[in-house]
Amino acid sequence: MSSADNDFAAEVAPSGPVTVTGTATRGGPVADVRIVRPPYGIRATQAAEMTVTCGAGTPVDELCSELEAHGQTVVLPRSGTVGGALAVGHSDIDRLRYGPVRDALLQARYVGASGDLVTIGGPTVKNVSGFDMCRLFVGSVGTLGFLSEVTLRTRPLPRISRWWRGDGEPHELLAQLYRPAAVLWDGAVTWVRLDGAADDLDAQAARFDLVSVDEPPLIPSAGRSSHPPAELVAATRDLEHQFIAEIGVGVVHHAEPVVDQRPVDDAVVELHRRIKQRFDPDGRLNPGRSPLS
Repeated sequence: MSSADNDFAAEVAPSGPVTVTGTATRGGPVADVRIVRPPYGIRATQAAEMTVTCGAGTPVDELCSELEAHGQTVVLPRSGTVGGALAVGHSDIDRLRYGPVRDALLQARYVGASGDLVTIGGPTVKNVSGFDMCRLFVGSVGTLGFLSEVTLRTRPLPRISRWWRGDGEPHELLAQLYRPAAVLWDGAVTWVRLDGAADDLDAQAARFDLVSVDEPPLIPSAGRSSHPPAELVAATRDLEHQFIAEIGVGVVHHAEPVVDQRPVDDAVVELHRRIKQRFDPDGRLNPGRSPLS
């Protein structure tokens, strides 16, 4: 256990409202509440085991730069801190191929509402029998505990990664392309990211009349909504503002703020209330925040 983890636990302390922040990329700390910052820095890279351990305050860009030397990376969005990415739980735009961000977290050390350090999960890829506590923390927006140290699963960097653009129907492209990393659609144009060997990528692009482009479209950041993947077309049909939809995933990125109109099941609300009560009975961690909002 690092002394930085103990210092962080002492800062959180066992009483009084407190909020955690890194680089404030994903909304920043709760206003008018005492602020703490998690430890940062890469502590161990196990390239052969495809895992890496770091402080939750480590910038994702810094972590990815370190892993590139080993031909590896992580499935976290390339912005903000590692802890912030895990706390919010939003996956990167290559989730279609590489999976959700919750699958990246193998082990975590967090500071609970009592001010104590707690370890959950295990440091290897196959480590969990029964309920995976790490998954509970991903997307919990710091309401159950503040991440201090995390061990993440890494993945190999692709040999080549390229973006392409076309006018084809996005769901047809999704069905016929070989394991695309991303299929993005703005209601008219489709962007595709393909990873692999150059000859294979060129052959797929030629088959579907895709044009090579330098980068993906600009992803709007004013709002975000999630839908069943099969309902994306219907969900975006009447939108009057710019959007980018992740085909096959169900996420829509909006150029204007949006409010999720789907009702939250009462049983889900009650489950979240009971979990919060168990982990933070006095409501002192990130007060006012909720994973349901």
